[in-house]
Amino acid sequence: MKELSLNILDVAENSVKAGASLTQIILEEKGNELTLSIIDDGCGMDEKTVKSVTDPFYTTRTTRSVGLGIPLLKLAAEQTGGRLEIESKTEAASPADHGTTVKATFDKSHIDFTPLGDVTSSIVTLIQGHPDTDFLFIHRIEEGEVSLDTREIRAVLDGVPLDTYDVIKWIEGSIKEQYDEI
Repeated sequence: MKELSLNILDVAENSVKAGASLTQIILEEKGNELTLSIIDDGCGMDEKTVKSVTDPFYTTRTTRSVGLGIPLLKLAAEQTGGRLEIESKTEAASPADHGTTVKATFDKSHIDFTPLGDVTSSIVTLIQGHPDTDFLFIHRIEEGEVSLDTREIRAVLDGVPLDTYDVIKWIEGSIKEQYDEI
């Protein structure tokens, strides 16, 4: 993928498809290191599936026989000298504490580092496409932090759907304004 923001969109979509009620997208930049964590409370994966998801010829989809999202994220991280880690607990094995964490680390100074891209659009697309799912987005950089929690927005809206045009435009503007301030 040309931008990491597209990887974020792809992996977070997997979280939603896994039945997550909350998907956390956390970006942390320290020096030349960027860490991307996507954490969900979905159904989780068993150990065999966790080992298989980095294989581009493994997928749970019935529409095509390849799944490239996680393998491409792994490649993007490893080509910078970084790594990809996946931890998961199934709902059956851990009813109170299930879900999946995908964590990718990148060296931003490496020539093969994929640009972060338009994270704002990816977050807005996720919220608009899945208004009944909650998302927590945090991007920490040395100059400050950008964050958005749909649970807080939902509490203020008192029943107004998150995918309402005015709400989506406000969410987009809020994220952009925070980026402009740091």
